[in-house]
Parts: sequence; C-alpha cells; structure tokens
Amino acid sequence: MRVLFSVSSWPTHYASMVPLGWALRASGHEVRVLCAPSQTDSVTRAGLQPVPVLDGMDVAVHNRMSYVREALSGNWPYPWLPLHPVTGAVMSALGDFDFADYRRTTEPEYARRAAQGHDRAVWFARRWRPDLVVHDPVSTEGPLAARDLGVPAVLALWGPVGTHEADGPDILAEEVSGSFERYGHGPFGADSIEYVIDPCPGALEPPVKASRLPVRFVPYNGGGIAPDWLDEPARGARIAVTWSTALTSMSGADSYLLPRIVAALAGLDAEVVLTGTPDDVAALGEVPPSVRVLENCPLSALLAHSDLVLHHGGAGSTMTALAAGVPQLAVTFASEQARVAERMSEAGAGRQLPGHLATREAIRSAVEELLDRPGHLRAAWRLREDNLRRPTPVRLVERLVRLTRG
Repeated sequence: MRVLFSVSSWPTHYASMVPLGWALRASGHEVRVLCAPSQTDSVTRAGLQPVPVLDGMDVAVHNRMSYVREALSGNWPYPWLPLHPVTGAVMSALGDFDFADYRRTTEPEYARRAAQGHDRAVWFARRWRPDLVVHDPVSTEGPLAARDLGVPAVLALWGPVGTHEADGPDILAEEVSGSFERYGHGPFGADSIEYVIDPCPGALEPPVKASRLPVRFVPYNGGGIAPDWLDEPARGARIAVTWSTALTSMSGADSYLLPRIVAALAGLDAEVVLTGTPDDVAALGEVPPSVRVLENCPLSALLAHSDLVLHHGGAGSTMTALAAGVPQLAVTFASEQARVAERMSEAGAGRQLPGHLATREAIRSAVEELLDRPGHLRAAWRLREDNLRRPTPVRLVERLVRLTRG
C-alpha cells in the first residue's frame, strides 16, 4: 500500500503522525510526505521521505488572523491586542489591520502560492498513485489529491480539539485558492471529512462528525539525549517546564512567561527542570541554582521522571504528559490551547491558567495545589491507562488497509 501524508508548515502539527508513518513503514508500506520546503529537514529527521512542493499562507499568519477575528467578534479574552496578522507587529488598535485592503492586496498572493502547492500535490499524487491520503487539519492539499484520485482521505487530529467545536477554535485551514472548485470538486470543510484519526482517550475525546479511527498516542518530540541524572531521585518533587518557541511570534511578547515561571517556582521544595532550545535558554538569562536547564531533551524522556509539568497548553505537550501519566499546569494564550487545557482540566489531570492571569503568585499557588492533591495524579494515571488500552499505530495500519479495500 502507498500512503501519502500531507502536512502543514508547522512541525508540531504533524509530530503525532510520525509514529503512524513508522508503523506503516515497519509493516512494509510506502510513505511519502507532502510538505513545504521549510519542513524538509524535520520530516527527514523523523525518518520519513519528504516531497517538498507545498506553498501558501504560513501557519503563524493563519493563527494571527484567527486571533484578530476573535477580537473583532468580542471573543478575545486578553487585555492586550493580537498582533498584526501579516507582519506580526504590535498593533495600537484593531483598525491597524485593514481587512478590506488585505483581501485586495495580500490575500491574492497567498491564494496564488496555495494554488501552486495544490497543483503540485495533485501532480505528484497522479504520478505516484497513493492508495490512501492522511493529512493534518491545516493541510488541504492532501484531501484535494485524494478526491482527484478517488482514494480515501483521513484527517489526523493532533490533540483534543475536533472539527466541530461549538463556540470554539476552528483548527481547519481556510482554503483561499479555490483549488477544489478548479478541479471540479465541492469545497473543503468540516462536513466533507469522512474519517478522523483520534489519539485522545474518551475523557478528552473531541467533537467530530466523521467516522472516528481511535489510536494510541505515541509521543514523538524529536531526537535528543536524556542525561543520566534524570534516573536519580529528585530533591523533592521534580517539576518539568517546557515552553513554545513560537508562541511569542503568534501571541506577542506578553506570552513569554519563562522568566516569571522560573521566579514563581524558585524557593519551592522541588527540582525544576527546564527543557528548551538554545535560543530559549539564552533568552532566559541566569537561573536560580534550583533550576536545571536541558537543551533539546525530548519531553517524553523528561516526563518519565517528573511529578508535574508546566507548559503553554499546546496539544503536543498535553498529549505527551497524558501518555506519561503526569499532572499538568497549562498557562494558555490562544483559543485552541485554552480548549485543550480545559478538556485536560475537566478530566481532573491538571489545571488551566489563562496567560493574562498568570502572576507569580497564581503560578506558584496552582503548582502547590497540583503537588499537594493526589487526585490530580490519579486522574492523570487513569488517562495514561486509557491511552495504553487504545489500538497501537500498527493496529491502526490494519484498519487503514481495510479502508482502502472498500
């Protein structure tokens, strides 16, 4: 069987698809990954074969655009304005972004580039002839190629936000190029999706209207080395801290909370371990002696030896903590992250703290509560056990094979 993956320009979006790619390859199937040229290295490092032909609107622009729409509709909860969608600059008023001018001058260029990406995707699919397409919610090129060939298309969720959220975030990309219509198909949208790969245990199960294909979440956080000292007992509780390297570019400077988080945790009877990129570490400056810093350590390796994790509410961090059975504190700055954290919190496995309310005192109080109340650990462990009972990626491969046979 030949399987064509179609992914966005954001690596963490398709990290949840990587174990399925491994399972397909290990089962003897062929896999290719349609991606933007900027993702060639990350797809290759994951052990999969990239086809770097896609183009269009950058995911950061897409997200900032959705934040401006939320602000215009009155659903933006933060005391600061969203960033300018195209430039990423700080705005003094919502009127700094002229939607009409954007539609007239900038969107046509995004549409032209997206159309080229869709055409290249169809060209490659006609040449390679996949039996199945698997795509993330932001990549519409895969579904178009599947419709053109008449093969099944399966959307792969990256976490507990679905395709039919009531009054919630819309994770599906807006298809601005008109490519589906150009190829003689109806428009792409939530109601046109037939199959959804869902990695979420029942307590976090997101709303979808397609046929649900459950799978166990297997963390993939990139490569890296875990130090030997992680195997040693911590001094008190071990608190893991991870933060999005791209959050500032989408939510602004107010979302860079690492210094405040480190200050809030200083003085606790705990060992704080921060994992991040070299740029994250450099921006943080000097840290207290109670904080240990790891560069590029896979989060799953750190959480295997942690009692609590503090993160920004990203689906990848949330699901990795879920798989490890570790309670979570999610400090959120965007609607999707807030919805992810709400579902995790409702399941009892941790707490959500909106970013604009995350003072040092609030962060410290939430951490102390999560460490002091064993119910959070029990709930986190239940989610871990639920995840382990779900079909493995190898079992999902068997179901996908049956899907191609009708």
